[in-house]
Amino acid sequence: MLQFFRFSSVIFVFVCIACTSSKKDKSSTNSKIISQKRIEEKFTIPVEYFPEKDTKNVNHKLDSLLKRINKRHDFHGAILVSKNKKIVYKNQIGFADFKKKIPLNEESTFQLASVSKQFTAAAIMLLHERNKIKITDTVNTYFPNFPFENITIKHLLNHTAGLPKYFWVAEHEWQKEKAPTNLEMMELFSCSSVQRFFKPGRNFDYSNTGYFILASIVEKVSGTSFGNFLKENIFDPLDMKNSYVYSCKHDIPHKNQLTGYRLYRGWRHIGIKNTVNDGVVGDKNVYSTTEDLFKWTYGLNSGKLLSKASLDLMYTKGETIYGRKIPYGFGFRVDRSDEKNIYHYGKWNGFSTALTNYLDDDLVVIVLEHTSYNALKSLNKKIKKIVTKNLDV
Repeated sequence: MLQFFRFSSVIFVFVCIACTSSKKDKSSTNSKIISQKRIEEKFTIPVEYFPEKDTKNVNHKLDSLLKRINKRHDFHGAILVSKNKKIVYKNQIGFADFKKKIPLNEESTFQLASVSKQFTAAAIMLLHERNKIKITDTVNTYFPNFPFENITIKHLLNHTAGLPKYFWVAEHEWQKEKAPTNLEMMELFSCSSVQRFFKPGRNFDYSNTGYFILASIVEKVSGTSFGNFLKENIFDPLDMKNSYVYSCKHDIPHKNQLTGYRLYRGWRHIGIKNTVNDGVVGDKNVYSTTEDLFKWTYGLNSGKLLSKASLDLMYTKGETIYGRKIPYGFGFRVDRSDEKNIYHYGKWNGFSTALTNYLDDDLVVIVLEHTSYNALKSLNKKIKKIVTKNLDV
């Protein structure tokens, strides 16, 4: 087995001031109740491993794969595989910091990129279950000046809202030096001349815009920052000690927080700097580790965090107003040919991430990387094939 490394980790709590609304305002007391309701509840997710005698062969083959992709394809990241709610394999390879030659360790935290969206969807469903919102509510219920009418929370969750790309709006219309926050981005939309792509519900169009708006709704209704809401309602209850939300607008980088890199001239690793879009959260900007994502996946599937009805919505294909099925639930992609294959990939600023949940096989494959690796889909298939053929259970 490759050697594991460890160094300390600190969890940040992020606090921002939520905008008020005439229709859905809550008192500070009620907001505190919403955000702190589950603080005392700890959903024990045991981190158990298969016996070494059962995993010796599969570990040897996965170690060889990890060494090979590190050498041939510049993979610097971490992999975790679990079966029947037990860890089959967990390892990492490569550097956290190339200049200082600091190796990755178990607590190195990766930007999840679009894998973050499942946490945003779960936050919305938590508020829905507490009767604080309805998924049929429109964005204008919470942000009256939002310029696109009749867009519901469900449209945002399923990517059927037809909204323009906030990346473009920020890059072309934001005039300040520091990147906008969610609230500032919502305000920028209210005075932007950008047009939507189609009327809500008509088509499926994967949208980062929709998920930053969902996170903004979470902040508005709960009266706390998106990062703080996830910490108190998901990360702490599931004992995800190395998970947090990071916004370049408000937060100092975590001691264990990784930078994304790109390869320059085939040998030199160049750190990728923050952009004007890195202050916004909800569509991205959750940081985590493979072990924390293991806890998250089985915590979510256990039914302790959310009800079965909510989980079914998250794992079920959406549809347009014409009844056409789309390959996305709430925060998760759904395989077009196998609806029991629930997954998401992410790519942002040098980070490449993948979480795949094969429900029928009770098999989870998690891959996190930070040097612009671009073959996650192929790697995921190789990992699944090795485990299926070599796990002695």
